[in-house]
Amino acid sequence: MPRPTVRHRPFGTAPSGEDVGLWRLESPSGVYAEILTYGGVLHALGVPDTRGETADVVLSLPSVDQYAEKSPYFGALIGRYANRIAHGRFTLDGATHHIPANDRGHALHGGPEGFDTRVWRATPVAGDETAALRLSLHSPDGDMGFPGALDVTVTYALDAAGTLSFACAATTDRPTVVSLSNHAYVNLAGAGDVLGHTLQVDAPAYLPVDADGIPLGPLQDVTGTAFDLRSPRLLGEPVRSDDEQIRRAGGYDHCWALSGEETGRPRRAARLAAPAGTRVMDVWTTAPGLQVYTANQLDGSLTGDTGRAFERHGAVCLETQHFPDAPNRPAYPSAVLRPGATAHRRTEFRFPHLAGGGAGR
Repeated sequence: MPRPTVRHRPFGTAPSGEDVGLWRLESPSGVYAEILTYGGVLHALGVPDTRGETADVVLSLPSVDQYAEKSPYFGALIGRYANRIAHGRFTLDGATHHIPANDRGHALHGGPEGFDTRVWRATPVAGDETAALRLSLHSPDGDMGFPGALDVTVTYALDAAGTLSFACAATTDRPTVVSLSNHAYVNLAGAGDVLGHTLQVDAPAYLPVDADGIPLGPLQDVTGTAFDLRSPRLLGEPVRSDDEQIRRAGGYDHCWALSGEETGRPRRAARLAAPAGTRVMDVWTTAPGLQVYTANQLDGSLTGDTGRAFERHGAVCLETQHFPDAPNRPAYPSAVLRPGATAHRRTEFRFPHLAGGGAGR
């Protein structure tokens, strides 16, 4: 059986003057992934459908300059803190820390110069069963206002069955907060909107938010709401509903509290399926939360390298992460990392419609 492979080519130059590389992981299953060292971006994810026809199922931009100037986090690695921190401040061990606000007076995805804007150091890891790329980054003490020097590694790995995994590890020399995620915009049809996709989220509760996307407080039971996705549901139905939370955000931009305990082993968080089930993607993770975002802010002004305009609801993001604003919410699962400990996170994209694609593992 052919082995997964890793290949490399230049992709341009970052605004910092650093060279940016593109690494391509290929699997005998027909799945391929392309990763940029700029922002750790998942630049492409090719997946065959049930007829064997392959399409790139993630949104991307043609150049480093466009990622740097225009990207709404397409495919990026997010840190130090995925999602929002209210008013860009939090208190840890009696000290208050300030993160620059970049979203309606709040800090989003680590601030205006988060990990999505950095050039990561890349090391290919080739093996008999997987093709992998290890990305590493040093974030100094005080970076975007966060305390502690943080060392991060993120390993993208593609196995022979076509499962793409993201394994994150972070250590610090001072108490800090950390929540790492990937912000892939997924469209399993490869074009059009995702309102005809079905989505299932294995979660009994979610976090209602205010007009700025900040949690209002306690978890809310999803029963009887537009957020009950415990059975597969066409995305167009709830996204077009008159639910106040949906209208406020223009679709989903909410965090679900996932079922099951955090054991260090991934459990299924969600299943996304293209119309007629031609492609199916399962998200497995060790994270406590899943942010579902239906690309409500896309407006057709961004285009991919084929000239395709990215319209509203043209993709859905399934971001595995800590709860938004957890550094300010003692009742939420803690995002605090202390010296001597390692923050681990693992997320997998599995494709059960492919033969041997990992269904039920």
